[in-house]
Amino acid sequence: MEDPAHVDVNTKAKGDNDPLDAVEIGAGVAARGEVKQVKILGVIAMIDEGETDWKIVCIDRNDPMAGELNDIGDVEKKMPGYLEATRDWFRIYKFPTGKPMNDFAFDGVWKDKAFADNIIKETNGHWKKLVSDKGVSDDVATKNTSVQSSHSLITVDEATQVLNKVPASSTGPAVEPSTQNQCFVKRTI
Repeated sequence: MEDPAHVDVNTKAKGDNDPLDAVEIGAGVAARGEVKQVKILGVIAMIDEGETDWKIVCIDRNDPMAGELNDIGDVEKKMPGYLEATRDWFRIYKFPTGKPMNDFAFDGVWKDKAFADNIIKETNGHWKKLVSDKGVSDDVATKNTSVQSSHSLITVDEATQVLNKVPASSTGPAVEPSTQNQCFVKRTI
C-alpha cells in the first residue's frame, strides 16, 4: 500500500493511496484478476502527479525465461530495450487524456531486486497498518479474512456472500495469436 500520509524517503513524495503495481514481463497474457506466482526482478519509482507510484517488475515463475531472469540487469541483457520502452510508456500513457507526463525518481533508473524487496516490505507494513487501524484510510475497502487484528475482519462465509454479489466476468473475445509474440526495440536515436 502506497500510503498517502507517508513521505517516501527515496522519492520525497507521498504515496498514491493504491497497492503496488506489478509489471509482469513474461510471454503469456494473464486473464483479468488472475493470480500468478512471480519472481521479483526490480522496481522503478514513478511520480504520478506528485505522488509515489512504485512499479514492481516481475516474471511469472512458469514463464520459459524465468530461469534466465533473476535481477533487473538480466532483463536488459536478455530483453534489450524492454525496460526503456516500458519506462517510456509509463511516462506518456496519461498524456493523451490531458494529464501531464509522469516523472521518475532516480532519473528513471530501474532499481534491483534487493531494492524492490525492501519497497515491498515497507509498503506491506503500510498495508498492515491500513487494515489494522480503524480510520487510517476510510476510503479504502479493507474487508479481509486473514488479518486477525483487522477492524474489517470477516468470515469466509461473509466473504463468499460479498463475492457472490459481483456479476460473473465474461471471458471476452478470443486472444489474437499475433499478440502473443514479443519484440525488442533498440533505439537508434
